[in-house]
Amino acid sequence: PAGRLPPLLSGRVYGRRWLVLLLFSLLGFAQGLVWNTWGPIQNSARLAFGFSGWDIALLVFWGPIGFAPCFFFMWLMDKKGLRVTVLLTSSLMVLGAGLRCVPVSDLEIRKKLIHGGQLLNGLAGPTVMNAAPFLSTTWFSPDERATATAIASLLNYLGCAAAFLVGPLVVPPPNGTAHLVSLSNTQHIKDRIEAVLYAEFGMVSLIFSAALAYFPSRPPFPPSVAAASQRLSYRRSFCRLLSNFRFLMIALAYAIPLGVFSGWSGVLDLILTPIHVSQVDAGWIGFWSVVGGCVVGIAMARFADFIRGMLKFILLLLLSGATLASTWFTLTCLTTVTHLPLTTATLYTSCILLGIFLNSSVPIFFELFVETVYPVPEGISCGVVTFLSNVFMGVLLFFLTFYHTEFSWFNWCLPGSCLLSLLLILCFRESYDRLYLDVVVSV
Repeated sequence: PAGRLPPLLSGRVYGRRWLVLLLFSLLGFAQGLVWNTWGPIQNSARLAFGFSGWDIALLVFWGPIGFAPCFFFMWLMDKKGLRVTVLLTSSLMVLGAGLRCVPVSDLEIRKKLIHGGQLLNGLAGPTVMNAAPFLSTTWFSPDERATATAIASLLNYLGCAAAFLVGPLVVPPPNGTAHLVSLSNTQHIKDRIEAVLYAEFGMVSLIFSAALAYFPSRPPFPPSVAAASQRLSYRRSFCRLLSNFRFLMIALAYAIPLGVFSGWSGVLDLILTPIHVSQVDAGWIGFWSVVGGCVVGIAMARFADFIRGMLKFILLLLLSGATLASTWFTLTCLTTVTHLPLTTATLYTSCILLGIFLNSSVPIFFELFVETVYPVPEGISCGVVTFLSNVFMGVLLFFLTFYHTEFSWFNWCLPGSCLLSLLLILCFRESYDRLYLDVVVSV
C-alpha cells in the first residue's frame, strides 16, 4: 500500500542488541577502571614503585593524551563499522593492561612499562566515549535510543568511580613515616597492587575474547529509517559541522563545563586539602557524584525516550542545577568572605549534586548533537565535541601547573562555565531532524 516502507526500511529490533550494548558498556567500564587505577592509591604506588608526583600526574594525563588520534577512530568507525573499531580498541586495552603486569625487577623499566600501558589504555578512550550514539542508532529503535546512549556512555564514568573503591579496598596505605616503613610492608603493598593489575588484565582479556567471539557490526535489518539512511562522507561531515553555527553553540555548551569539571574532579584531592578534607572523603565525594550522575543520567534518558522533543528542556534543568551547586561549593570554600558553614555535609552535598547534574547531561547532549547535525555520522559529531572537551581540560590543567598555590580561581571556573553553558542552551534553537525522519517517513 501507498506510504508503507519497503522491507529494507521497516524497523526491526533484535534481542541480541542488549548483548551488544552489554559488551560495549563493559568495555567502557573496564577502560575507565584501568585509567583511574593509580589516583586512589597514589601514596601506596609511590612507595611500591618509586613513583614521583610527576609520575602520578602523567599516569592520569595519558587519558586526555590518548584522544590525539581521536579522528582516526572516528574515520574507522564511519568506514569499517563497530566490530573492527571495538576489536582494535579492546586489543589496545589488552596490550596496555598486559604491559602493566610484566614482572621486571628493574623499577625504572617497570615504570616505563606501566606508563606505556596507561597510554595504550588512553588510546581506547575515543571509541568508548564517542561510539555510544552510533551504537544506539545502529541497533535500537527510536524510543530506546536515548536510554541505550546513556547506558553505553555512562558506564565508562562508572568504571572510573569503581576505581575509588577497588584500589583502597585491596591495597593498604603505607603505615608510619617513610623511614619506618619496613621492607616486608613495602613488598606486601607491591603484591596487592600487582593483584589489582592482574585482575584488571583478566577482566579486559575476558571482554576482548567475548567481543572477538560475538560483536557484529550491525543487525541484518536496520531498526529505523535513520539507521538505514545514507550518511555524509567523512570530509563533508567536517565541513558541515564547522559551518553549522547551532552545532558550534552546543559543542561549546558541552565542552567548556564538562572539560572544566573533568579537570577539577581529577585534582579534587588537591583542591579539598587546604580546607582540611581527607583523601578518603575526597574519594567518596568523587565516587558518589559519578554514581549519582549515572543513575540520574539513565533516568533522564528514559524520560527523553518517553516524551520526545524535550532534550533542550532537560539540559536547561540540569545546567541550572549545576550552576547553583557549583556556586554553593565555591562560596562555601570562601569562608572568610561569605561565612557560609563549611562542614563535611555541605561539601559532600554540593560536590555530589554538581557531579550528578553534569555527568547526567552527557548522554542528553550526545542525542542533541546527533539530532542537530543529522545526517552527519554519530561518531564524528560526538568525537569532535569530546575532543574539544579534552582540549579545555588540558588547557585548565596546564594553567594549574603555574597557579597551584591557591585554588579559588579554579573553583570560580566551575560556576562560570556552567552559567555560560546555560546561556548558550537558552539561546539554542533545537531541531530533531533524525527523529522527524523516523516518525514522519515511517508513518
